[in-house]
Amino acid sequence: MSTLPALPKKPLPAGLPREWYETHNRRLKAMRIAIALLDTGVYTAAQARNRTIRTTAQRIGVHPPSLTTCRLVRALLP
Repeated sequence: MSTLPALPKKPLPAGLPREWYETHNRRLKAMRIAIALLDTGVYTAAQARNRTIRTTAQRIGVHPPSLTTCRLVRALLP
């Protein structure tokens, strides 16, 4: 299995409301956690309880997610 090179990071657009940046970062965090859950064998939203999501976040070095982020992680899983 080959890995793709990382895409270069671009700066976020300036001048948007603070809520936009918070939502953007929350979505990125949820995607990172969802990918890590899939890698550990959690394939459905029913398997992803808050404790599982928070444990996975801690394992990958992400700050503990809020309830909103946990819901977003479950929404990303089938």
